[in-house]
Amino acid sequence: MNYLFVSIKLLGTLCLLIFGMKMLSESLQSMTGNHLKKILARMTGNRFAGMLTGMLVTASVQSSTATTVMTVSFVSAGMLTLFQAISVIMGANIGTTLSAWIMTLGYSFDLTIMVYLFFLIGISLVYKKRYRQVGMFLFGVAFMFLALATLRAAGSEMNLEGNAAVIDFFSSFDVKSHLTIFIFFVIGSLITCLVQSSAALVAITIMLCSSGVLPIYLGLALVLGENLGSTATANVVALGANTDARRAAMAHFLFNAFGVIWVSVAFYPFVDMVCSIVGYDPALPGQTEKLPVVIAMFHTAFNILNASVLSGFIKQIETLVCKILPDKHDDKSEFKLRYIQSNIIQTPEVSVLQAKKETAYFADCMREMFDMVTAMLAAKDEKTLTDYAERLSNEEDLADKREMTIAEFLSKTSGDHLSDGSRRSISIMMREISELESIGDSCYKLSLKQTERYTKSVTFTPSQEEGLQAMTSLTTRSLHTMCLMLHGPREKYSLNDIYTIEDEVNSLRDSMYEKTIKEINGQEYSYLVGNLYMDMICEMERLCDAVVNIAEARYSQKKSKQHT
Repeated sequence: MNYLFVSIKLLGTLCLLIFGMKMLSESLQSMTGNHLKKILARMTGNRFAGMLTGMLVTASVQSSTATTVMTVSFVSAGMLTLFQAISVIMGANIGTTLSAWIMTLGYSFDLTIMVYLFFLIGISLVYKKRYRQVGMFLFGVAFMFLALATLRAAGSEMNLEGNAAVIDFFSSFDVKSHLTIFIFFVIGSLITCLVQSSAALVAITIMLCSSGVLPIYLGLALVLGENLGSTATANVVALGANTDARRAAMAHFLFNAFGVIWVSVAFYPFVDMVCSIVGYDPALPGQTEKLPVVIAMFHTAFNILNASVLSGFIKQIETLVCKILPDKHDDKSEFKLRYIQSNIIQTPEVSVLQAKKETAYFADCMREMFDMVTAMLAAKDEKTLTDYAERLSNEEDLADKREMTIAEFLSKTSGDHLSDGSRRSISIMMREISELESIGDSCYKLSLKQTERYTKSVTFTPSQEEGLQAMTSLTTRSLHTMCLMLHGPREKYSLNDIYTIEDEVNSLRDSMYEKTIKEINGQEYSYLVGNLYMDMICEMERLCDAVVNIAEARYSQKKSKQHT
């Protein structure tokens, strides 16, 4: 019963450690999310800058998984090239070694007083909106150190060093056999894949080695396996992503796999070198206090050397993954978003960026949809008109699906840990995609009006054709300006650009309305012709109103003038 209780305590402690690391990482991402996004988004082709970026970002958020998932998501969204992503991932492997040193610090020293101090400060901050994420960060650190202290206590309670069965079990393995090293390497990989936390495995390894029951060679084999197992998350994330994202995840796996291979070949000399740096002799009994440092040093030395060796072969790695995962043509009949995949794991702050890219692409689709309307208005034969009508009907259905899918993605993302700026961005995008869908509705209604015009053999006067062409031109300008605003930097454009076009649209609509009333009264054409004509003019004006609403949402400004 005592062992059962301690075992449950041990498992619960590991859960607390994983939760603490998760809380720590997410709070840091929320506090530094905008800066991290800008750093990654502005990456150049310099491999060393990429590695430094990956290392610093991972050290900042305390999660190589978060950095790797973020990088894969950036590749999926077209914000990073595959070359840049590989260099960032290499740096992330170095940055993640800081976690092992934190584990070593928490396990080697009694930080209980710091735990309670962090809890005390954290609770005073967590209920204040401005400092909430700082409080969550302190809670994450406190939970992590509390878990490490409890883990050390649980290890002592289990008295593993006095358990003959446990000692005999580990003693049955030949620590000088490469087969034994391989077995423990596989175990380390599998455990990391299952729990999705390299920190948990490192903590368990430190506990077992420090108790004296697990030989250091076997412990380091577990840590080596953790390096390969940690690549599983990125590959799972990339399953639903595009080819370049899957290539980035594959590059992460190949990078770590290569390191594992060369370290396995030179395992014993490499371990002896690390032990000599720390001042630990595996042949001598005792010295257990140095074992956590040996584990952290091994983890650091392995990743630094591996990144140093492979940094000169990033181009070759890129070529290799492109051959392993060649380009393939997507099934056009299946609806898919271009930059985001709602069925895969996302890093919250990156999800916001992907949604912005998808919203801008949505705007491009609506501009192209109106181009079809323009071509349909110029159609002279029934077949061409029918083809455009069918295409516009399909595009309107796609616009509805795109709006709903993006909205669901944004709703899911809004429930995650986000900065206040990202939450505002989600609110803005919700309005934008609604207005973009309205543009699609207007385009579809215009196609129905043009079909009605053809079916009823309605002929517009030269003056009406000229007015319709002028309104079409203004609407095209409005949509083009909207797309530039959604794609480009805020500083480059002003709401006045859209307001100027809107004023021209309203002025043209009013003059067309007065002229149409006058010509109907003068019996220049029938009421049917005038009504159909004004329906088309007003539908384009409503489309431009939606553009104004999108521009105002993007710039988060209230109307400076009234538009009707």
